[in-house]
Amino acid sequence: MGKPGNTGLTRIIKAFGFSMQGFKALWQHEAAFRQELMLAVILLPTAFYLARTSIELIVLVMPVFIVLIVEILNSAIEAIVDRVSDEKHELSGRAKDMGSAAVLLSLLLTALVWSLTLYDMFFA
Repeated sequence: MGKPGNTGLTRIIKAFGFSMQGFKALWQHEAAFRQELMLAVILLPTAFYLARTSIELIVLVMPVFIVLIVEILNSAIEAIVDRVSDEKHELSGRAKDMGSAAVLLSLLLTALVWSLTLYDMFFA
């Protein structure tokens, strides 16, 4: 049985509102998200300009969105860990470090994809 509450269009509208609250919190409280969003503001239009095919566009756009998604999840992990306790704990530190590692991997993926794609576009 599903959760009781709103259904249909009302649920979708409320879910959208919660998402907007999440973006507002990210912008207000997460410097890393702001920096990565600024990177996306540069890279996404560049992808549309450079891509010669829809596949090239997808290849350039997807890792940029992956960075933003992973940063959002990392910020959520950090928020819940901080909410649970202020005291230093090995597991709390491990959770935060793992989230940070995920962000790093997504940034490395973006750099790799963009580097190889740009190489193929201009030098291959």
